[in-house]
Amino acid sequence: MSPPVTQPRIEPATIEDLPQLVELLVALFSEEADFRPDKVKQAQGLRMILEQPKLGRIFVLRTDHTVIGMVNLLFTISTAEGGPVVLMEDVIVHPQHRRQGYGGRLLEYSVEFAREKNFKRITLLTDRISAESQAFFAAHGFGFSSMIPMRLVFSGKH
Repeated sequence: MSPPVTQPRIEPATIEDLPQLVELLVALFSEEADFRPDKVKQAQGLRMILEQPKLGRIFVLRTDHTVIGMVNLLFTISTAEGGPVVLMEDVIVHPQHRRQGYGGRLLEYSVEFAREKNFKRITLLTDRISAESQAFFAAHGFGFSSMIPMRLVFSGKH
């Protein structure tokens, strides 16, 4: 008789999760046109968030020993909202575990966290060419904004 399968649980990421988080981001950034995977950069960014909780939280969806999904919530202040807001990034479920409701669970957990902490808004960016991603977020209550993102990316060279 095999042991019972435990339902994946959502909890805050720890520094010990870093290698698995990096692998999830490499998979995510491989799917998006605007980003290129870079394990060193991904590890550096993740570490900064994990070591400075005032900047944000990373929540993971884990089975007993494996991280199968993550969401990254970054905190800032909005003058439009007159208070703290969340920038949601890096919503990903491992490809082998998709279409099982896990992404929805991560989103619902994140929304509840933001409500409990009295954040005023959650903003996220999703891939413009992925109707599937847009439909997923819309099904969880997110709507389109009249704002469009613009970026200035510094290469790190002066």
